[in-house]
Amino acid sequence: MKFGLFGINFGPCADPDVAVRVARAAESAGFESVWTGEHVVLPDPQAPPSPSPPNTPFLDPAVALAFVAGQTKSLRLGTGIIILPQRNPVVLAKELTSVDRLSKGRLIFGLGAGYLKPEFQALGAPFGDRGRRTDEYIEAILALWTQDKPEYKGEYVAFGGIQSQPRPVQTPHPPIVVGGMSPSALRRAARYGNGWYGFALDLDATERAIEGLRAAEQRLDRDAALGRLEVTVTPPPGKLELDAVHRYAALGVDRLVLLNPGRTADDQVAAIGRAERELVRPLAE
Repeated sequence: MKFGLFGINFGPCADPDVAVRVARAAESAGFESVWTGEHVVLPDPQAPPSPSPPNTPFLDPAVALAFVAGQTKSLRLGTGIIILPQRNPVVLAKELTSVDRLSKGRLIFGLGAGYLKPEFQALGAPFGDRGRRTDEYIEAILALWTQDKPEYKGEYVAFGGIQSQPRPVQTPHPPIVVGGMSPSALRRAARYGNGWYGFALDLDATERAIEGLRAAEQRLDRDAALGRLEVTVTPPPGKLELDAVHRYAALGVDRLVLLNPGRTADDQVAAIGRAERELVRPLAE
């Protein structure tokens, strides 16, 4: 089991000093990765399904990860997730390539289709066709990352006769991790993903999601070149016991990205220390 830490770009970690302290503590404790969340804007006042109060500070994922990259040595840097249909895919490909280059190949590109309609409206991004846009944008980014002469012609994005240099360090490209529990998200993960990310899932929900993923893989005749679909899960808030970690592993989970609820740097570092003593070290022995 690999361990990641969620929230390196928001809340307390929107403060650069806190982010550095937390990232270094995670690296020292044996965590494999740190992960960002993304909301460009949040509804005010907060209303379902908005996940956070409107005054929650969120740094841009690429900027935050590039900063953390310069303060760490081995931590993988995951976007968990970027709301892809809100972005220009050509610009985003450049931003993510920059993170992969500056980190010397540590980026994990996590993406999702999004769900907050007020956020899409504020950005002038269409909401109804976000799923189709997400699929196209993945394909366009892959073209920019992997083709000798990048070319793509879709309904929402088209280009040709261009170059976007440099390319990512990782070949053929940084791992793509698709987030979400909907049938379309599971299909998207099976079709495009090197991995899948489920957020705030208990064991029962994780088991159902993995069953859905395997069924989607069979229906789509998943491309063998993508490799095994790696499963990443953030458990629900609360204390995670070692027995539960073993049960997640038995279901087929490869990485647990822990949600750090600490409100201060000291709280967050203390929670990392507990996870090291109670989870990371025992599993490494």
